[in-house]
Amino acid sequence: MTASHEQQPPTPARRRTAALAAGTAAALGLAAVSLAGPASAASTLTVAKDGSGMYTTVQAAVNAAAAGDTVSIAKGTYQEIVNVPVAKTGLTLKGATGNAEDVVITFDRAAGYTDASGNKFGTLGSSVATFSANNLTVTGLTVRNTFDKDAHPEITDTQAVAVTAQGDRQTFRNDRFVSRQDTVLNWAPSATGQHRQYIYSSFVTGDVDFVFGNATAVYDRVNIQLRDSGAAAGGLNGFLSAPNTSSAKTYGILVTGSTVSSSAAANTYYLGRPWHPTSDAVGQLVIRQTSLPAAVKTAGPWTDMSGYSWRNARFFEYRNTGAGAGVNSDRPQLTDSQAANYTAQKYLAGTDGWNPVG
Repeated sequence: MTASHEQQPPTPARRRTAALAAGTAAALGLAAVSLAGPASAASTLTVAKDGSGMYTTVQAAVNAAAAGDTVSIAKGTYQEIVNVPVAKTGLTLKGATGNAEDVVITFDRAAGYTDASGNKFGTLGSSVATFSANNLTVTGLTVRNTFDKDAHPEITDTQAVAVTAQGDRQTFRNDRFVSRQDTVLNWAPSATGQHRQYIYSSFVTGDVDFVFGNATAVYDRVNIQLRDSGAAAGGLNGFLSAPNTSSAKTYGILVTGSTVSSSAAANTYYLGRPWHPTSDAVGQLVIRQTSLPAAVKTAGPWTDMSGYSWRNARFFEYRNTGAGAGVNSDRPQLTDSQAANYTAQKYLAGTDGWNPVG
């Protein structure tokens, strides 16, 4: 990227004009709001690899954006790490075509890779896109971590996050999140804080703990793909989820009205296991009214993690269907009355009644 490709957006100029107008109005004893009002409108910053937009990288546009702005990204593959900081409240990132397969943010990064100082990136540092701002909207994008553990046998920390969502009131619609281990991290920087994320009508794929974290997250009408790692029937291909919800929180992760698909052999996937990195982590996850494939271990789809029993976690199902569905003593089910309290709206309402559902 060269400086000549990075044109400056009109927003700063408009703000300077607004400031001058406000000062003039004050000097004349007039109401400044009537002069400064139009400058407060949100801006759209455009990104295109070929230089036809205002920026050639997504991060450059994010850096220049003000809270409430929109970053519109043209068709293309953008090889970069993207960070949307806390200050960019209300930002929208959208693929310009509306088709998530057209607009791809991608990078090869793993927890075991090291930085220039020789320090490992770790799980959080392996993320291709980190979204920290509240009231964020991401739509029409693919975020892909291309780390290949088979190509890097020297790397033992193989977590490779595509997306870290760690803000409140974040909405992801019509997106694609692709990796293998730890694809989407739904994260609450303060374990007991209010951090809610809504993933709707999207696609998520992985093989190990690829929906995980301690935030409150809803996966609504999402296509979740369990990748085939080659295990024979009855063996182990992976684990869909690994929540580590604080025991102080009622709601962790909900998968509802979705489709879990897989070409993997029968009985090779667990639905989840409880990540227990702290004493107060008691994973909470419900999968309800969702189609499950034969790849799911029907006799017992939950398993222990690092010596912590899944039975101590809060794992439930409700009215699931498909070859991987079933009801037995190792598959706790919600009753109809309980299920009424474990809906997308209930998970996301929080203390302010937020309802982005549908």
